[in-house]
Amino acid sequence: MQPKSADRSVRETPEPGFGVYIHWPFCLSKCPYCDFHSHVRESIDEARWTRALLSELEHIGEATPGRIATSIFFGGGTPSLMPPDTAAALIARVRSLWTCADNLEITLEANPGAAETERFAGFAAAGVNRLSIGVQSLDNEALRFLGRGHDRTEAIAAVSRARDLFERTTFDLIYARPGQSVEAMRAELGQALALADGHLSLYQLTIEPGTAFHTAHRLGELVLPGEDHAARLYESATELLTDAGLHAYEISNYAAPGQECRHNLTYWRYGEYVGIGPGAHGRVVRSDGAKCATRQIRLPEAWLRAVERDGHAGEEAEPLSPRARLEELLMMGLRLAEGVPRARIIEEAGCPLEEALDADALTPLLEAGFLVCDESGLRATEAGRLRLDTVLGALLA
Repeated sequence: MQPKSADRSVRETPEPGFGVYIHWPFCLSKCPYCDFHSHVRESIDEARWTRALLSELEHIGEATPGRIATSIFFGGGTPSLMPPDTAAALIARVRSLWTCADNLEITLEANPGAAETERFAGFAAAGVNRLSIGVQSLDNEALRFLGRGHDRTEAIAAVSRARDLFERTTFDLIYARPGQSVEAMRAELGQALALADGHLSLYQLTIEPGTAFHTAHRLGELVLPGEDHAARLYESATELLTDAGLHAYEISNYAAPGQECRHNLTYWRYGEYVGIGPGAHGRVVRSDGAKCATRQIRLPEAWLRAVERDGHAGEEAEPLSPRARLEELLMMGLRLAEGVPRARIIEEAGCPLEEALDADALTPLLEAGFLVCDESGLRATEAGRLRLDTVLGALLA
């Protein structure tokens, strides 16, 4: 695998950045494992939705002057169902509302179905420079199990087409599926590496409330690998991907140097970002220095009516306490291999690391080899990241 020339700014300048997230809430169908905020509708008034998203951008732009936008991310739902002209209009509006970094990263999530692949050129022309494709598996039987609407051939064609059109590409795979062996997973990853272009996401299949898989799991119809086997799968995958030049810069994300997702790094480094669209969340610093949690109305139809009636669909922003900021910083930052710098703990919690964290909680985690604390800050080891929920529960109790 030969990744494209890397932009090394992520590694040289670990600033959180300022991201703009735009949520397109619609999908053709609901996957049985998915608990994302997505909806299936028989018809969508695309022109009406475009106007509303532009209006919401205007409203939030007025509330966040002076920022330098480092990324735009179209998420969902399935943003590749959005008309490319809508993406172009939204990108242009972002550029008019905020100063944009010269290396502005513009990511759009896409499914690899044939109809959506035909739109890839339109999204590239609109200004999207990074495509994230929901492949999920390169095995047809697994794709059927996951409820995906594409097959292996369509997935490979979509990734190949994307590499021809976009400066940067990535795709997702789901592991720890029922009955998946280490050998089978490594074989699938070998195929994926032949397609990958400097970035790959690998997500463990989990059972989320409200999904079809949750019901099947509760009834005993779906059995996932145990924790020990899932850990062996993860460790083997990380070893294979690292040997291929993709380092695990975050629990589920692997990249060649400089190919890390800058928008997601803004989340994990607990930077500022605004969220546009139904159910979108944001973290914004007010002029008085308070960091606020923002969120938009969840139901698409209610969100749309609110924007058309009031000019925006944001619920009241919630100022976060220093303790809440510390907890969010650690929950996000310890997912990263780089961890959390001491300066960021002081900035968010208002005090040094040793004062912010209870020594009685921290010391056992250090002694067990799950966390490392040094002059640079606090970070989780690979063993700690494997059980991060448990580590965070103990650290923040």
